[in-house]
Amino acid sequence: MPLNIGDVAPEFSAQADDGKQVSLSELLAKGNVVLYFYPKDETRGCTTEACEFRDRWSEVTQLGATVVGVSSDDVNSHSRFKAHHGLQFILLTDVGSQIRKLYRATGLLIPPRITYVIDRTGKIRHVYNSQLAPKEHVDQAILALSRIKTEK
Repeated sequence: MPLNIGDVAPEFSAQADDGKQVSLSELLAKGNVVLYFYPKDETRGCTTEACEFRDRWSEVTQLGATVVGVSSDDVNSHSRFKAHHGLQFILLTDVGSQIRKLYRATGLLIPPRITYVIDRTGKIRHVYNSQLAPKEHVDQAILALSRIKTEK
């Protein structure tokens, strides 16, 4: 069961597709964060989901957010996946599923596909959990970011 709306997003630090360490606090210093967990690079659903975030990148950034994808694939796999599909956002390597465990994004057979929208204060504002609807993750994130923006 994923974390809940209103929970404080757990801090993490992980290696990105470019080899650099990235932390949640660094990301939040720049604005809201769409943190999405996906099973594996280059699989059909994961590619669909990543390309949806890529194609709607301007909508997400206009709403003051950055996108970060997380899977247990290594840096080389992430780098190839990112280049192959022209992804503009960060992909993090989750060695040992440590970030997944913090965010309760673990499963029995296949790692779940869960998207969290985290506001700049570090509070989880939206959670979307659907393995079979990869295109909906970006729609849900944009709706949540729009609600956050109208609150200001």
